Amino acid sequence: MKILVINCGSSSLKYQLMDMTDESVLCKGAIERIGLKIEGGEENVIIKVNGDKFTYDKELPTHTDAFNEVKHILSEGEHKVVNSFSEIDAIGHRVVQGGDKYKNSVLVTDKVVEDIKELSPLAPLHNPANLQGYEACVNVVGKDVPQVFVFDTAFHSTMPPKAYMYAIPYEYYEKYGIRKYGFHGTSHKFVSHRVADKMGKDFKELKSITCHLGNGSSIAAVQNGKVIDTSMGFTPLDGFMMGTRSGAVDPSAVTFIMKNENLTPDEMDAVLNKKSGVNAVSGVSSDDRDICAAQNEGNERAILAHEMQAYEIAKFIGSYAAAMNGVDDIVFTGGIGENGVWLRSRICSYLGYLGVQIDEDINAKTVKGAEAELTHPTDKVRVFILATDEELMIAQDTKEIVSNL
Repeated sequence: MKILVINCGSSSLKYQLMDMTDESVLCKGAIERIGLKIEGGEENVIIKVNGDKFTYDKELPTHTDAFNEVKHILSEGEHKVVNSFSEIDAIGHRVVQGGDKYKNSVLVTDKVVEDIKELSPLAPLHNPANLQGYEACVNVVGKDVPQVFVFDTAFHSTMPPKAYMYAIPYEYYEKYGIRKYGFHGTSHKFVSHRVADKMGKDFKELKSITCHLGNGSSIAAVQNGKVIDTSMGFTPLDGFMMGTRSGAVDPSAVTFIMKNENLTPDEMDAVLNKKSGVNAVSGVSSDDRDICAAQNEGNERAILAHEMQAYEIAKFIGSYAAAMNGVDDIVFTGGIGENGVWLRSRICSYLGYLGVQIDEDINAKTVKGAEAELTHPTDKVRVFILATDEELMIAQDTKEIVSNL
């Protein structure tokens, strides 16, 4: 079975074609700047096949045009990997917000599409773009090819009300669905299964804390195969500081700033989502590589940003260990989770009370894409670096649903 995974943004389309007989990647890439003018020399079409990368520029006004280009790349172009697009058995789509309605991945129907449209106010930057990807596929290949929606929020749907409810007037939950949903669920699901494999344990026997650390970051407490809490909330803004996101802030500080700076809600939203976090504290960048370089040069604000980040993450790990009454393993994944040597070390330095003592030599030598255990297999709490694979998780869910049709 061959499955195409699609992840659409408002002006981008990422794709990955997988052969599920051995879960190998036949081709992957991205189309960027959809609907935007391409300046001279700006290559917005990316193809990766057998370790080789090819790029070129092409103006593509709509997502339908972009998907037509993907169809050409996969089945017609000089780097084609199938003889006909009809060889592709199903298409799996990443959808950010499934709300209370979707607790598992689903086969797409007209009813599902309408539901996702209704949920768009909860993810206005993501759900409409995700739907554009689906509609582009329908415009090109019709409805004969089964399509599946895989939700970022679904894995977190096992959270109990005591974890997902906010202490605000209950009517806002009833009227607007304001509650914690959590995000990065596909990544947390993948690595929580992966760590069980690495430990030779049943996924449903472990108490895991999975740390997806990147420009956007979240942590999940996974007990006996179910998420009981996660750091992101109603939106991906909640939790701890990220690249440009503030994480949790006293709500009164938000209204105070709005009043004193005469900011509209949209302007304040931009401050918290795009002008805060590591970027704001360091004054250097939102890129962890730049923060590390500035820190090594003695930049005090970069040092502060990193210290704050490690401290906040360690606090979440501690709180989730308490929530589960113990922890068996801690996983670092995502761009920073897999690359952040200093951050991993600093976080773990707070966890001595759990018996965590990592091997600093292994920590320093592990590079992105590699897997490593930073502790000893006999340790009470084991710490791992694992590469996440959200596309594979989407493909696996898609395969399971389509195989049962």
